[in-house]
Amino acid sequence: MDSALRRRRLALLLAFFIPGISMSSWITRTPAIRDILGASTGEMGLVLFGLSIGSMTGILSAGPLVRRFGTRPVTAVGLALMIAGMATIAVGAATSIAVVVAAGLAFFGGGMGSAEIAVNIEGSVVEQIQGRPLLTTLHGCFSLGTVAGAVVGIGLTATDFPVALHLTLVALVTIPAAIWAVHAIPAGTGIKPRAADASTAPRAPLAVWRDARLVLIGLIVLAMALAEGAANDWLPLLMVDGHGFDAASGSLVFAGFAASMTIGRFSGGFFLSRFGRVAVVRASAIFGVIGLALVIFAGNPVLAGLAVVFWGLGTSLGFPVSISAAGDSPHDPAGRVAAVATAGYVAFLVGPPLLGFLGDQYGLRGAMIVVLVFVGAAAFLAPAVRPASALPASRPQAEDDVGAAPE
Repeated sequence: MDSALRRRRLALLLAFFIPGISMSSWITRTPAIRDILGASTGEMGLVLFGLSIGSMTGILSAGPLVRRFGTRPVTAVGLALMIAGMATIAVGAATSIAVVVAAGLAFFGGGMGSAEIAVNIEGSVVEQIQGRPLLTTLHGCFSLGTVAGAVVGIGLTATDFPVALHLTLVALVTIPAAIWAVHAIPAGTGIKPRAADASTAPRAPLAVWRDARLVLIGLIVLAMALAEGAANDWLPLLMVDGHGFDAASGSLVFAGFAASMTIGRFSGGFFLSRFGRVAVVRASAIFGVIGLALVIFAGNPVLAGLAVVFWGLGTSLGFPVSISAAGDSPHDPAGRVAAVATAGYVAFLVGPPLLGFLGDQYGLRGAMIVVLVFVGAAAFLAPAVRPASALPASRPQAEDDVGAAPE
């Protein structure tokens, strides 16, 4: 591997690590921020709606922006917005103003939504260049970042370290890493020439969804991203409110979830080489169902806490493997990756606030039944991720292919 490609890989590893450590730093302090704001579960859902607004803006704009300017500038702006968002959340925590926290989450969500889609497109391109799995490792770096952020967050929560100072330090630490990563990403990736007939251009991003196989892959990504996002936003509070843990223990359970996701993603290349995409995605979904069911229905808090390991392992590979499957096509692979990643990040960032409203009515354990149903459905949709080279060449991929035997 030449030095330019190694530098490009390292840049992508950092571009995934930064959102992970930033996100988990916020997550581990959600019980403290909830107490500072004096917010109920439903009111926290409204605060998280700031994340949803920003995320939707970033997600929906990322694909067109990448096609116009490339992955590098979109990644740069996205990381800058994330860092600014962390600093704004810190100000909101220091002043106990919920609107400021929500605004910070909007900046953070907008940056994360746009940057993550851009780096997934970049990662898919590098994966094709090097000819072996990379996206599982990249998403593993996101999970590794969440573990690092969670470990620090647990320690600071246990010592009552000021939330505002904690989040400010995270923002400052990530600045130099983000600058280096952006400079190491080459310019021009993902740029698509404008169509000769400008009247057809606005429909181009939607054209990829005419492929039934891509729709099914998008549903898998949506289910797995919802499961991951639900844990990222609500797991500490779920353990505190639903199973009687204290704040530090709830953060420790989240760290166990993040660690299991990290292990699953870094070991994903081995399992993919040995068993193939379909078996890996199906097994992941089954593990996720087991973990979620135990967290929701188990009456023993210790069992529920241990079950998050299954939840984490189960949601670790579905997203990156499905992104790889989406890019496995000679027809507009960057557009396909952008479309599927958009579906995933919509679920990842918009789904959890909606779960908060359900949690206000039925409790957070009851709200997680929705996630359980989606992950269970992903197990049946797993054959959609079969490599394109293994699909019948005589006709287009259709929905009835999903019932075919796994690879």
